[in-house]
Amino acid sequence: MQKSTGFTLIELMIVVGIVAILSMVAYPSFTGYLLKSKRIEAIQSLYSMQLKQEDWRISHATYATTSQASGTFLPTHADYTFKVSGASASNYELIATAKTGSSQLKDKEGSVSCSPLTLSRNNSKTPTACWQ
Repeated sequence: MQKSTGFTLIELMIVVGIVAILSMVAYPSFTGYLLKSKRIEAIQSLYSMQLKQEDWRISHATYATTSQASGTFLPTHADYTFKVSGASASNYELIATAKTGSSQLKDKEGSVSCSPLTLSRNNSKTPTACWQ
């Protein structure tokens, strides 16, 4: 008689059960890290825009509006749209808003939604919890 080798159905079911439990634990953490990494990309883009606004002001004596920035330094991103609000000779606010249909709409820090992210000329950042 030949000795059979391989796994029994019970052994396979146990392995499938263990993999399912590990997946249930790991998936929420993974999606949380993914949302946070995309938020950090948007924050880096806002900081880059802030530097470019200062460069623009040196040359033009005023800060760039959204239409002026779109031709020069307004970034493109798969999950965020960027704009400049309230641009004048002395002030501006940079805004990153999660795009409609983007997973970033679900990005939260505690109970605080992380869209839109704003950065102003005086380095004021909102929502504060999302910048830490």
